[in-house]
Amino acid sequence: MKPVWIKHAKELATISGENGPRKGKDMSNLSIIEDGSVWIEDGKIAAVGTTEELEKQYASRANEADIVDATGRLVTPGLVDPHTHIVYGGSREKEFEMRLEGATYMDIMNAGGGIHATSRMTREATEDELVEQASRRLDSFAKHGVTTVEGKSGYGLDLETELKQLRAAKRLNEQHALEIVPTFMGAHAVPREYKGNEDAFVDLVIDEMLPVVAEEKLAVFNDVFCEKDVFTPEQSERILEAGKKHGLTPKIHADEIASYGGAELAAKVGAISAEHLLKASDQGIEDMAKAGVIACLLPATALFLREEAAKGRQMIDSGMAVAISTDCNPGSSPTTSMPLVMNLACISMRMTPAEALVAATINAASAIKVEDRAGSLEVGKQGDVVMWDIGSYQELQYLFGVNHVDKVWKKGQLIVG
Repeated sequence: MKPVWIKHAKELATISGENGPRKGKDMSNLSIIEDGSVWIEDGKIAAVGTTEELEKQYASRANEADIVDATGRLVTPGLVDPHTHIVYGGSREKEFEMRLEGATYMDIMNAGGGIHATSRMTREATEDELVEQASRRLDSFAKHGVTTVEGKSGYGLDLETELKQLRAAKRLNEQHALEIVPTFMGAHAVPREYKGNEDAFVDLVIDEMLPVVAEEKLAVFNDVFCEKDVFTPEQSERILEAGKKHGLTPKIHADEIASYGGAELAAKVGAISAEHLLKASDQGIEDMAKAGVIACLLPATALFLREEAAKGRQMIDSGMAVAISTDCNPGSSPTTSMPLVMNLACISMRMTPAEALVAATINAASAIKVEDRAGSLEVGKQGDVVMWDIGSYQELQYLFGVNHVDKVWKKGQLIVG
């Protein structure tokens, strides 16, 4: 593979610095290089600096490289989506209309729709069908500048289908250009057959599902939906602590629909991230900040459900590290557009354009433990790069609802453009 030399970027937003999540005021630091340049070789970044600096360093090797003129363009790290449900069967567009007619999320779920509907369709799909459907979604992610995604199970709610989802994610990671980081989420909902006997399902997740997932090394994280009428904080804690014993790092869907103690539990169990957090209490935010939990916020989900967005501004001001994500899923956020999510982070959560970009790169990478190789443009990291057809990071957030992606490289390989 030939080296890639991206030259003359109007703004090269390297987001370089300490290798970990940015917190509070540090989320505004993009480490921009004007007239910037990146040299990528053997899939990794070999040099970053001004074009003048790299011309001195690589003048003798210029004829070896694919040279890309980024004059007038913004260049950033590849975006990272740290919360998706990308492997699933079917679609739920009818529920969108139901919601607009007044049905709530829980109304639909309790009537057999929602997660239960997708669970049924995912159980019916073959592994090959799941791979094919998810591959198309990954193609769309790439076209929107995403180079790494997290992918959860959770639409099986039985051992066979949960394993089928995770095995599909493993195949996608091996076959597709994008990197897929897997999360086990057998506790996404209580199956209808366990209604009224929820603790028995918790036992099933702990005693039967988690050991097999760990033995086959199908997941890095263990997630649970801690929410009223789903899993209680006590049940959620049991599941997350059990996952830790199998080497799975805890994540938690917390306080999406009601303030339910999920944020506080995230701090208690040492979760790497807490997701949603629309209704997180002030105490929960304080606890997470002290514990170093990354807030993974999903403004497109709030928009789709017509809910008030999470308190992103308050969380950043409290000293938290904030990441953002599409929450790509068939019921509450059927989008693959991280640029739109960055726009919404500014509009609905009062994040600045710089904070939104940090939240979609190094902080998102940190939320899924890939900050050592993704999320910033630094020597030694993967050559995951996006060139945008605009000139500044402010434009990226200002010109909302538009996909400004020009070219995308994953490990130095051009995958879009």
